[in-house]
Amino acid sequence: MSEGLRLETALKADGDLKLVAYMMGGHPNRKKSVEVGRRLATSGIAALEIGIPHSDPLADGPVIQRAGQVALEHGMTVEACLELASAIAKEGTPIVLMTYINPILAYDPRKFAAEAAQAGVTGVIVPDLPVEESEPVAGWLRAASLDTVFMVSPTTSLQRLQSICDHSSGFVYCVTVTGITGARKELPEGMPELMQKVRNHTPLPVAAGFGISRPEHLKALLGVADAAVVGSAIVAEIDKGRDPVVLVKELLKACR
Repeated sequence: MSEGLRLETALKADGDLKLVAYMMGGHPNRKKSVEVGRRLATSGIAALEIGIPHSDPLADGPVIQRAGQVALEHGMTVEACLELASAIAKEGTPIVLMTYINPILAYDPRKFAAEAAQAGVTGVIVPDLPVEESEPVAGWLRAASLDTVFMVSPTTSLQRLQSICDHSSGFVYCVTVTGITGARKELPEGMPELMQKVRNHTPLPVAAGFGISRPEHLKALLGVADAAVVGSAIVAEIDKGRDPVVLVKELLKACR
């Protein structure tokens, strides 16, 4: 594994809000995906989240679902996503893989962990892997020095929240809405309270995600979260054949 910047270090607040960009691996095609990934990785973001396309993406909204379908139609696989991650990781920005548990199990969890680490990946997010059922997969990821990022939602009980924080490394992912990913006009009320609740249970950076797409959203998160994850808005730009870095630069201005 390449000794790059760790997630916890990359996302630690220093007065600014850190931006984590999301892209779907293999969208709009494999070759273009490498180019887009490299451009995003060198755009000033703190980390890049790469989605592994899956036929049953439970947490994803229509924009990311469609991108995943396009990637699958172009023959994207777990192995190809690891190759993609390896090509982009050379730029030095921490890479986080976002995948569902079935592709990991089908690939073989120990093999997946070893090859992800070898590719220079720093962490893995598995939205449909409950913390209570995360072993032995999470253990194999940890053994390969990969951060295991678990998600907290507005409906998470205090008892589960503590367990999620205890089992997370790199950062804790705060889902700001009860639902799927997708750009929204306004961020939900009660979000600062949710972030503070998580902060009370962990020294790790706290990242907000789902529904964040506009500069005003990021401005609202300044001093509330350590980082913000923007996915659907970036994927939509890629889908339209536009350079997503233009949007990213606009969003970065709002992070200061």
